Amino acid sequence: MLAIRPLIPLLIAAGVLLAGNGLQGTLIAIRGTSEGFSTVQIGAMGAGYFLGFMVGALVVSRMLQAVGHIRLFSAMAAIAASGTLIFILWIDPLAWFGLRILMGFCFSCLFATVDSWINSGVKNEIRAKVLSVYRIVDIACVTGSQFLIPFIGAQGFAIFAVMAIIVCISMVPISLADRSNPRQPSQVSFSLNKVWKISPIACIGCIAIGLTGATFRLVGPVYAQSIGMSVAAVATFMSAGIFGGAVLQYPLGWLSDKYGRREVLIIATLGAAAAGYFITGFAKDDYYLNMIGIFMFGAFSLPLYSLSAAHANDHAKKDEFIQIAAGLMFFWSIGAIIGPAAGSYMMELYGPFVLFYFTSIVHAALAIITLWRMWVRGVVPESQKTKFAMLMRTSPMMMKLTRKSSQKRGRAKGR
Repeated sequence: MLAIRPLIPLLIAAGVLLAGNGLQGTLIAIRGTSEGFSTVQIGAMGAGYFLGFMVGALVVSRMLQAVGHIRLFSAMAAIAASGTLIFILWIDPLAWFGLRILMGFCFSCLFATVDSWINSGVKNEIRAKVLSVYRIVDIACVTGSQFLIPFIGAQGFAIFAVMAIIVCISMVPISLADRSNPRQPSQVSFSLNKVWKISPIACIGCIAIGLTGATFRLVGPVYAQSIGMSVAAVATFMSAGIFGGAVLQYPLGWLSDKYGRREVLIIATLGAAAAGYFITGFAKDDYYLNMIGIFMFGAFSLPLYSLSAAHANDHAKKDEFIQIAAGLMFFWSIGAIIGPAAGSYMMELYGPFVLFYFTSIVHAALAIITLWRMWVRGVVPESQKTKFAMLMRTSPMMMKLTRKSSQKRGRAKGR
């Protein structure tokens, strides 16, 4: 614990940011519905967020090189806090779409800055511990932030003011308590063609995961409201899915280390497809069955990104890990841009229950493609496998930290 102590201010700042970002995604869907925005408009706002996120992931390394961690963090936090207040000052679907693009860009840069900062300051001996603590902070803050909505209320100015305050407070720990001097990051090479050649199934998997995961996070609140859930129940519904995503991360990772990535990827994908069908075909508008269904949906679907990334790294050379991280994040962003817009459009046409039919179809298609790739490519040699690592899907910098930790554990095991 003493070794992690210098990073506590940075982890606190990351937790506050994660809470604010998780709160905003749910609130925009709930508040947009009450303001009379259509389901398609709300889905487009979700797509706009990931469009901005993608642009931020592409340019943040250059920005960090130009101005450094502290200045970039402060600038992006100030813009994000200001944009949060503009939501309530300018209630218009087109304006909110533009603001969500801006939010995606800011939070992409903020998360990448935090990830790079941790990667710069952490020692090899505590990398695994930092990853575990960071993941706990992520789950706790995102899950807990959902309940600020029923506590404060989704209507009026107060909830937007609280979100702006949360983002502003994230600057305090690193400004007053953090005394580290993070190194400037090196430029991350970026070649989508090369990443695709290394592992087509990982690229396809990340697109599919973006399609379903982003749809759940950004259109899921609209679904919950559409079947009659209260604001408090919507927060519980979203929290159940997020918490479920943490439950099977390590068990599925362990199984993939032991029996193979693609085999476990198929199991998890079919589990997510079955959970989506359960919500649509059996849960209907039953509160408790929906909670069980969304918990299982999160448990099987959210670990898919880590499994896909691990499979890609099994085929990568030592100097390709960061390029894979950037490429997979880009492919995931493609799905995340399309998913909310497509899901909301189908809900507008056919009603709320089509949402999880959509996710089930995408997951079933991924399972079929994975089976086909197993037949085409064969089995990965045991000596070529990397150690499974649970990923946060914030930026390529975090995968770099994860990769170093996994390599160190592998060397220790070899001794």
